[in-house]
Amino acid sequence: MDESLILNSSAYKKYCIGMKLKFNVWAQICGSDLIKAEDGKFYVLEDNLRVPSGVSYMLENRMIMKKVFPELFLQYGVTSIDAYPTKLYENLASFSYSRSKKPEIVLLTPGVLNSAYFEHSFLAQQMGIDLVEGRDLIRGK
Repeated sequence: MDESLILNSSAYKKYCIGMKLKFNVWAQICGSDLIKAEDGKFYVLEDNLRVPSGVSYMLENRMIMKKVFPELFLQYGVTSIDAYPTKLYENLASFSYSRSKKPEIVLLTPGVLNSAYFEHSFLAQQMGIDLVEGRDLIRGK
């Protein structure tokens, strides 16, 4: 493998060398868009490791589809995704360094003008966590 691809990437952070990570995991969530081509192989259409997106639309779409076409879910044995927000919360909580049984977890958003704000607010609401902007993370005087 050509290491220069990684070492010359604008996303490469040299200061991360030697960091001690809980469970040796750098990313707790990743959103990759897969397609199945005519040749039967799967290909990565888009990799959203740094900012995974789309899951809120998938959750909302599934809720609507179950109401409109409940027979399809029974007839075709569609796997439930109802537990996704809970599982995501549990995954994020498992990486907390806090000893609390319910660590403080928030979803950081650039704000209401961001194109993914619906996703941010929906997912935070579904997980039962606070939606915050950068300015919310600054302590008052």
